[in-house]
Amino acid sequence: MLTYNDLYELLRKEKYSETLQQIDRNFLTDFSEYLKKLREETKGESDLFSNGAADSKKQLENSIALFKGIILRRKKKLLQLVFVAAETGIMKRDYENMFDFEKKIFDNLVKALEEGDKELSLIMNGRQDSKLEFKMIIFNENIDSFADMEGNLIGPFIKGDLVNLDSKVCDVLVSGKKASYVDEN
Repeated sequence: MLTYNDLYELLRKEKYSETLQQIDRNFLTDFSEYLKKLREETKGESDLFSNGAADSKKQLENSIALFKGIILRRKKKLLQLVFVAAETGIMKRDYENMFDFEKKIFDNLVKALEEGDKELSLIMNGRQDSKLEFKMIIFNENIDSFADMEGNLIGPFIKGDLVNLDSKVCDVLVSGKKASYVDEN
């Protein structure tokens, strides 16, 4: 069962670490149950001026503030990871520590930034009509550098690297069992 001290410790770890902290996958459900318990305790107190009622209400407010602090710090780190992934095309750090909803946010933001960069590149090159499609894959094994469809050298990649590449390159890598699409897992 989640406690106030657990929340405080999670916030402390998120606050003083640059990486996303690994949090139990049941954390959100546990926090919801913890809030429900605290709310029941505050409702059960008939005398609002008693010390017990004031303490319960304050613990409820502080718990919500701690939770918001944890989520806010994780969002900031997530945005930082999105910028790194969009600029380098590679994301291997902290992906496994993300909640499922954070992974969806991450993937959507990376795709949005890459689409914006592609559109900017097309405009700058005077070609607005051609559309490139990129997909997110995770490598199943180490891969040396290779040439993409335009002849540009990309890689090397190591097992577990999360990368956004041209969908044609992704299709070749996935069909050769060298990588898997992130959406499939």
